[in-house]
Amino acid sequence: MTVLDERMTDRMSSRQRLVLVLLLGSQFMLAVDFSILNVALPVIGAGLGFGLADLQWVATTFALAAAGFSLLFGRIADLFGRRRLFLAGMALLGLSSLAGGLATSPGMLLAARVAQGLATAVVTPAGLSLLTTSFPEGPLRARALGLNGALMSAGFTSGAILGGLLTELLSWRWAFYVNVPVALAVLVAAPVVLAESRPDRRPRMDVLGAVTVTGGLLALVYGLTRAGEHGFADPVALAGLAAGAVLLVAFWFAEKRAVAPLVPVAVLARPSVKWGNLAGLLAFATETSLVFLMTLYLQKVLGYSALATGLAFGVLGLGTVVGGVLAPRVLARVGLRKALATGFALQAAATASLALLGTAPGWIWLLLAATFAGGIGNMVAIVAFMVTATSGLPDSEQGLATGLATMTQQVGITMGIPVMSAVVTAAMGSVLQGVIVAVLVNAALALAGAFIRVAR
Repeated sequence: MTVLDERMTDRMSSRQRLVLVLLLGSQFMLAVDFSILNVALPVIGAGLGFGLADLQWVATTFALAAAGFSLLFGRIADLFGRRRLFLAGMALLGLSSLAGGLATSPGMLLAARVAQGLATAVVTPAGLSLLTTSFPEGPLRARALGLNGALMSAGFTSGAILGGLLTELLSWRWAFYVNVPVALAVLVAAPVVLAESRPDRRPRMDVLGAVTVTGGLLALVYGLTRAGEHGFADPVALAGLAAGAVLLVAFWFAEKRAVAPLVPVAVLARPSVKWGNLAGLLAFATETSLVFLMTLYLQKVLGYSALATGLAFGVLGLGTVVGGVLAPRVLARVGLRKALATGFALQAAATASLALLGTAPGWIWLLLAATFAGGIGNMVAIVAFMVTATSGLPDSEQGLATGLATMTQQVGITMGIPVMSAVVTAAMGSVLQGVIVAVLVNAALALAGAFIRVAR
């Protein structure tokens, strides 16, 4: 291949650009949807009559559905058509968002949140697999995944800000309604822009594998969420975690014996899949839980309002966007292993510096600088994780690979906060003391990620 040929393979066609815009827009919307209600929860509770103890179910029901079903729907997309699943998920997201905005009781709102979580479990892996199959392995895929990661992280941050603005200026119901026109636009454009992708011969569905892995993930996420509220000594939390572990072990043995397994054991055993997803778990668990810790610091120590806290995290969002843009260049220059180590090392150093935080208002400048630098490092690590976890697999298994990656993302997001919350509670003489101990634990976990030995 000549130098000119190599340069040509690094350029996106006009159709690939359209695919990228459509898929990145939908992923950004899903990321916004994950966090947009956090600021509005007290207002929702007052408006619909939620008890204070029940408000957490607005977030928990969404997380359960999104994490529990992502692997299953990722594999279904491989078997039944990725575009078909993507469109079905977007339609469900639009309808459930409309239902959430129109809800008049807690039960209606929670049902809408379950449906939104299911839509996320459908759209995220289907959209990612459409993305990876639209761009060949190499610089183009790395660039696409870098932009995807940057926009998703920016979406998480933007969701908190947008939720606060919509709630204060209009109504919390607009945090749901905002999804509807975007979903409609995607449904109109996707059939024209996206090509269908499915196998010529459809294997039988692995029912036992589907039941055990979905049940195991639901139990695991429920146990982690319960532990975040009541501590890891809570009997219900321990029962959920134990049930999740038993079902996931049962899933492993079911897949070893299945004729047409939902997730072939050989795929799970691949170093790129195994170690790549471990890196992703650490990346998402550490950064999302750091947001929780800094929220405690800003509101309980410095006295910031919810909206001011959301705006402060805009700097973190900017860092993730910069990291997503830089990540493909870092991967191209130093390779996957060194890129992952570099990203985690930068994140760990930036996080560790937050242990210096004090009670004076001026410490906000350290927080802003550290979260910006840490956001860059975290996004480099996440893009390296996504490239690693989807590399070396044929297009027929990209839904499986992205389903695993989505599951890792959702479980990481879910488990990070209860773990850090438990650390804060155990170490707390004051809020600041508990936050500082948890920050150091968080930095140590990020540093451990730098030593994960993924493929070169």
